[in-house]
Amino acid sequence: MAKVYERIADELRESIRAGQLAPGDQLPTEAKLSERFGRSIPTIREALRLLRDEGLVEKQHGRGNFVRRPRTTVVRSNVRHQWEKDRAREPEPMRLQTGATEHDTGLTVNDLVFYASYREAKADAELAEAFGVPEGTLLLQRTYRTRYSAETAPFNLVTSYLIHELVAGNPALLDETKEPWPGGTMNQLFTIGIELGRIEERVTARPPTPEEAEELELPPGTAVVLLRKTSYDINDRPVEISYVTVPGDRTEMIFNTPLERW
Repeated sequence: MAKVYERIADELRESIRAGQLAPGDQLPTEAKLSERFGRSIPTIREALRLLRDEGLVEKQHGRGNFVRRPRTTVVRSNVRHQWEKDRAREPEPMRLQTGATEHDTGLTVNDLVFYASYREAKADAELAEAFGVPEGTLLLQRTYRTRYSAETAPFNLVTSYLIHELVAGNPALLDETKEPWPGGTMNQLFTIGIELGRIEERVTARPPTPEEAEELELPPGTAVVLLRKTSYDINDRPVEISYVTVPGDRTEMIFNTPLERW
């Protein structure tokens, strides 16, 4: 038999799903809910906690509880890589029109807020092995955040690594102020004569760190999906490694696998 707070949560949940409480609407105060349901404040708080854990309600400090607005969904398919490669050699005006995030969300360039930061870093044991270089090799570490202008949380958390010596042939590739770069990493690599031949993505999942949960504005109990993306050139040399932390509550991942005919 359902507990009292679960029955209260059921009724509030139904009001949200039926549209009686719309995204962004403020719920009645705990005192008013207590009066409405004839139950104690602690019981009401347990019901609200349950709805927050489900991502239906969010508590805003000093203001109260609100129906959570759904975040923009990202649909990420492995087909995107060929789309990016096809676009990498387009004239700059064409590359300026759209990017991978727009491709995955259906938003436009003007809808997005983009942030990039570059720094030099030395390859640790994991990155050195992945790149096939000595530990301590100088890398270019790039951090990216992109969000919808109507929202405050980024779509994902991205850290990308390139071998510094490899990209230094084009000084513009070391300049974070050139971001967002039309055509993205594939065009950047194209400027130094590198064509990508394949991309490997390894996918795992885990609970977020407190810092990830805060930056991605995750409801309690929401997992993150981790992508480790390694880009190889046509000689099967690893030339870029990216770590992408994806929020599990608003990302759909689709893998299309073409099969050769018998």
